[in-house]
Amino acid sequence: QVHLVESGGGLVQAGTSLRLACAASGRTFGNFAMGWFRQAPGEEREFVAAMSLSSGGSYTADSIKGRFAISGDNDKKTVYLQMNNLSPEDTAVYYCAAGGAVAGMSSLYDYWGQGTRVTVSS
Repeated sequence: QVHLVESGGGLVQAGTSLRLACAASGRTFGNFAMGWFRQAPGEEREFVAAMSLSSGGSYTADSIKGRFAISGDNDKKTVYLQMNNLSPEDTAVYYCAAGGAVAGMSSLYDYWGQGTRVTVSS
């Protein structure tokens, strides 16, 4: 079993930055992939970014390229999401996910965190 704990959400103003973190514990494995999804009120869960902690390879949604960046620390089994130039459209609950593949499909992730809320005011 893998346990994921997100942190770093909050209320910020448009144009500012925020960094989310997600720490994994438990039975993590070699080619361990961690990613971020988000779900805005009344919307479906949307892929944001994912990476392999062991190889460093990553995959980022086109909609947030240039503003958001994913990074990770394999020793700490922690992944980060740096979010810059935030807009009200980024308001959502951000979920950390973990699994065996760097992918954009939520069904490919086996473990999920509780989510951290990000609210961007205009």
